[in-house]
Amino acid sequence: MTARRTTEGPAARSGRPGRRPGGPDTRGEIIGAARKSFADKGFTATSIRAVAREAGVDAALVHHYFDSKDELFIEAMSLSVDPRQVAATVIDGPRDEIGRRIATVFLGVWESPDGQQRMRAIFRSIAGSDEVARVMREGITQLILQPVSKVLDVPDAALRVSLVATQLIGLAMVRYLIELEPVASADIQTLIDRLAPVLQHHLTG
Repeated sequence: MTARRTTEGPAARSGRPGRRPGGPDTRGEIIGAARKSFADKGFTATSIRAVAREAGVDAALVHHYFDSKDELFIEAMSLSVDPRQVAATVIDGPRDEIGRRIATVFLGVWESPDGQQRMRAIFRSIAGSDEVARVMREGITQLILQPVSKVLDVPDAALRVSLVATQLIGLAMVRYLIELEPVASADIQTLIDRLAPVLQHHLTG
């Protein structure tokens, strides 16, 4: 009788489970693993390989669904807009109009029904969780604040961009969360016209 050949790999022979192939909800499980990794380790320390280990899949399978860690972060945090596109839009154009572009893009995100719903949820999560706040801080810093700071090319660029962030966060809180009048019902173009010069001063003044 001929001995039966085995096709078991090293992982099977050693008793260790191998990486499982993709299943019906593999993408969702990867997002869940990424969300946990971002919360536990932060944006910078999270890697595609770490997420793959957490999800019990091969890193190549994570790359199959997501091109990069940036894309995985956007999906895991349920962001309504791609921060990389925001940065690209803000950077592209005359430097003396960057404040207006920032105000226009920011308010545009909040004014869309889906965007406002997601942004409200994110802001409330940030307020209620130090972990979420840390993840968002690291992610937004790397994907938006740093690229914009580089364009300014001044020694205190990071401070200037951070001051812009304080204006935007404050406006979002007052208009969309606290709903303080008359800011809550003000015309969008009016808000852009009032906000743009302030942002411009922080960046280039």
